[in-house]
Amino acid sequence: MKKTIILLLILCFAAAAKTSSNSYSYPDRPPIPEDSGTAMEKRILIVKPAEWLSFKAKLKSQFPRIGIRHVYTEVFKGVSVEGSLADLTRLSAQPEVEDLGPVTTYNTESQSHVSFVGGDKVRSLFDSKNQRLTGKGVKVGVIDTGMDYLHPDLRRNYAGGYDVVDDDRDPMETRGSADLATIHGTHVAGIIAANGKIKGIAPEASLYIYRALGPGGIGTSEWIIAAIDRAVKDKVDVLNLSLGNDVNGPDWPTSLALNKAVEKGVIAVAASGNSGPGKWTLGSPGTAEKAISVGASTPPMKGYKLLMDDAAEPIRLIPFQGAAEWRPFRGLEISDAGFGRENEFTKDVKGKLVLVQRGKIPFSDKAASAESRGAAAILVYNNEKGSFAGSMKNIGIPAASLSRQDGIKLRKSLRLRASILQIKEEDTLASFSSRGPVTGSWEIKPDLVAPGVAIMSTVPDKKYKPLQGTSMAAPLVAGAAALIRQAHPDWSPEEVKAALMNTAKPLKDSQSRLYEPIGQGAGRMDAWRAVKSEVLAVPGSLVFSQFSSGGRRSSHKAKIRLVNHSPKTKKFVFSYPARAQGITWHIPAAQYVNPRSSKEVEIELEGTPMHLSDGTHQGRLDVTAGSERFSIPYLYMMNEPDYPRLMGFEFHPGKEPGTSEYEVYLPGGADEIGIALYEPASYHFIGYLDWKKHVGKGRLKRVLKNRDLNIREGTYKALIFAKKGKVEDVIETSLTIDFRSQR
Repeated sequence: MKKTIILLLILCFAAAAKTSSNSYSYPDRPPIPEDSGTAMEKRILIVKPAEWLSFKAKLKSQFPRIGIRHVYTEVFKGVSVEGSLADLTRLSAQPEVEDLGPVTTYNTESQSHVSFVGGDKVRSLFDSKNQRLTGKGVKVGVIDTGMDYLHPDLRRNYAGGYDVVDDDRDPMETRGSADLATIHGTHVAGIIAANGKIKGIAPEASLYIYRALGPGGIGTSEWIIAAIDRAVKDKVDVLNLSLGNDVNGPDWPTSLALNKAVEKGVIAVAASGNSGPGKWTLGSPGTAEKAISVGASTPPMKGYKLLMDDAAEPIRLIPFQGAAEWRPFRGLEISDAGFGRENEFTKDVKGKLVLVQRGKIPFSDKAASAESRGAAAILVYNNEKGSFAGSMKNIGIPAASLSRQDGIKLRKSLRLRASILQIKEEDTLASFSSRGPVTGSWEIKPDLVAPGVAIMSTVPDKKYKPLQGTSMAAPLVAGAAALIRQAHPDWSPEEVKAALMNTAKPLKDSQSRLYEPIGQGAGRMDAWRAVKSEVLAVPGSLVFSQFSSGGRRSSHKAKIRLVNHSPKTKKFVFSYPARAQGITWHIPAAQYVNPRSSKEVEIELEGTPMHLSDGTHQGRLDVTAGSERFSIPYLYMMNEPDYPRLMGFEFHPGKEPGTSEYEVYLPGGADEIGIALYEPASYHFIGYLDWKKHVGKGRLKRVLKNRDLNIREGTYKALIFAKKGKVEDVIETSLTIDFRSQR
């Protein structure tokens, strides 16, 4: 238990790592040493289907030192294995192996919303069997932390599943220790199909629960893939994954497995992640091309902003779940209390607004200290770039989170007084919702958004609780997909996805400007319009690749399938996007599509590189078909995009005694990568924790034997760098070497 808690803490700490602009002056580091090739690692192998049986025999006879952990037969033919780096390198070179990827860690991405997206109205419609659209007869799989299937709102819907973590048929939520018990899966399942005191969007759907995240909400990619494999075997219609990591890559094993599930007829829905609002913050499996990736928006709700006496621009507050509700305040004094530790409350904070930084201790401890001293409210600002959403336990004062930028701004204005203003929020993009596009493929993700803020649903022990995150938005879309499947059982997963995207409502920010497609995809889901839709444009978004400097005028093409499910001929008409310098669109003329048939058309984007500005270009292509009108998001690039070349660094104790592990994702590979350690005060170079040359693109995972590390225990300033050609990206963070938890 202690080891798991330490792992959780280090994972949270590792999330504070950020790409460095080298604001400090570090001494030159020496060249990295050579690799040893003896570390033990876990890998997932995808094998050519025709050679699957012979490969299994070869694996046992020719690679006896490699252990087989899981066998996959449905989403693809393959296994997860464990062995030395040298053996795995030899294994990956076998002609039967199509792909090889690492085993990584996943975390959970933490009733008015149903009617807001049209869920209540859908129940007034009937399917071909004259049954109301409630999800009846539709099998919805939920890969998560399990579910309290004894909850009175869920027990009638529970139809089966599996616990991949404990390898049994009892997918109950983790119970027992307060620190490791989970509620996430029960909450997600309730959003889909609760049918009691509260009702999910598809209250009569059959729930198949796959527990792939264990105590504390932690799981691995091999568990996730095993759960996907079982769900396909169980022939679920819809599959929800409200989980993710920070790896923005289309080639991640979980994303590939999800694509295979869609190819076998499953409608797959995945949360985009809670690492927004920056670009490229989307994580796998939300990067899966064929899945429906879902971001978070706000339902109708009360919001709050902070306004300083100097009349500066208001700061939007993100309330913590589990704290007291905010109310308007005027003339509040602000007091800085560092990280909110007991010894940092050096001033009287009674009746004041306490400002603290994220980190060091739990949110609840910070707020409890402020509450015990009579504070009016507490604000927690981020310790890294961007915003975040959080929760606390039974705090009696209001609490909210801020971005790092806003927190620093407030710290400089402590002499001023603040007022809290109440506003009405609706259909705004949640600041924590992860943005795309996907590295490598440049796919527009998320595909759409749904309400994911203050969503009330079921939790274990017959209780209910509001939570927020893209984890709450995804099951709302999964439930809507179940309704579409009931209404249109012959529609393919691709058509269900297009229906949800085509009919989504494009959202605008506070300045009445459309949010970028890489933030909201096609827009906010409208279940009523999606179920009623008779015409589709497939796919629901278009990517035209990239233009390059110095190149001649060239063009990129994209194909759209126009689908008419109605009994009448439909006329599809495309509108030209807004003019842009250097770009010419070739749009098809009006297209007539016969009843219950489809037609494929081609759209061409022609560009002159010398007239195009660098970066990501986005927009929308409007389409009308009879009385239906919708817009298709599009994207194209000029030159190599600004994606991070290095991301997703994690360092934590190894699963085996006497080991440590780290992982990092390299979207384009690296000529060399290393972890250089420096003394935190003087920035004196201490040495390399690890290094490697000529690394392929994707995730690099290394298991280190503590006895081989020539590093003393302690806290260091770490620079994780990856060099590719002339470009070098760096992640700068603090890293604690602590072997005591391993003894």
